[in-house]
Amino acid sequence: MTQEDVAILDFGSSRITILIGQRGINNTLSISGKGETEYAGFGEGEFFRPDQLGQAIAHAINLAETTAKAKITKLYIGVPGDFTLCVCKDTEITFNNKKHKITEADVTELHEQGNTFYRDPGLTLINIQPIYYALSNERRLIEPVGLVSGKLSGHISYLLAETRFVEFISGIMNSLGIEEFEFVSSVLAETLFLFDDIRRDQYVVLIDVGYITTSVAVARGDGILSLHSFSLGGGNITADLAGYFKISFAEAEMLKRKVALTLLMGQDDMYEVSGKYPAALVNELVSYRIGIIAKTVKKCLDMCNYVIPDDIPYSLTGGGISYMRGAKEILSNKLNRQIEVVAPRIPQMEVPGWSSSLGLLNLALSIQEPQKKGFFSKLFKK
Repeated sequence: MTQEDVAILDFGSSRITILIGQRGINNTLSISGKGETEYAGFGEGEFFRPDQLGQAIAHAINLAETTAKAKITKLYIGVPGDFTLCVCKDTEITFNNKKHKITEADVTELHEQGNTFYRDPGLTLINIQPIYYALSNERRLIEPVGLVSGKLSGHISYLLAETRFVEFISGIMNSLGIEEFEFVSSVLAETLFLFDDIRRDQYVVLIDVGYITTSVAVARGDGILSLHSFSLGGGNITADLAGYFKISFAEAEMLKRKVALTLLMGQDDMYEVSGKYPAALVNELVSYRIGIIAKTVKKCLDMCNYVIPDDIPYSLTGGGISYMRGAKEILSNKLNRQIEVVAPRIPQMEVPGWSSSLGLLNLALSIQEPQKKGFFSKLFKK
């Protein structure tokens, strides 16, 4: 890889993705290598068929290196929401000199005040980020360095990976000869990538529905306020159709992609795949499962300790249901909130299924950029 390139590993719920890329013109992403491989996935905080995971990762790495004609020497590894815990804390430090000029070291000290997670061997801190900082006058802001104040306080978000995930994946990296790697939050990467600073100054609710799992994040400023995951996704719809009509998963997947929930179907309307299927019945089955997903999303949001303003829309991404015509309308009705589908604004990759991978690539590149080094070093506890 060139000095400008970075490589990321993204664990989707049914697909592993490796991307190699660099910053393009106008701050876009330029991808030189891509490797994808299907695998058993994960759910309820466990990998299915963990003994096959190393082989799947190796295959994806090999594909990316072949297309990029480069060797991966360092990987930024995304930690899915299923293996991540979010904790927010209020912290404060005071200065004897009331005209103290705040430094990077002061910000680090503020962050470390809330870092008591070393006491729990089951958790590994991967990201620290501010929801906001405040000075003596209680004015809230995102970047306090260089300002003068008698105290510095903040509402700080800590993202922690399950240590068993970190150790298991670290072992695979070592066996593959990848000596340098770093764990980062996939949900954080998505949030920083999909929403600009102005939008994040308000609340953001991101619902990432994958094939097997769904993550629900509430974010504000540069941080995640609340994060919950559950094992439901687009694959459950496929399973429902396969089970009801006694067809293969492949046929059920093709049927699912024909579905148009926005249309009122009559008794004679059919979806045609390898056979004919009553459109009204198919729509009813699909709508029912999306309703269950919506109900579980609501449970996740009910566990959030922050009041989300009524005028804030919820954002839907991921490859599970976002492409389905009418899915967002059902979610909107069940959640009583406007739903918008969000996706990367990258040519030829402008689909929600790429949100996590491209978000990780964008974040990894931002860590490397000199002008962002101070900010991102705070996020990554360096």
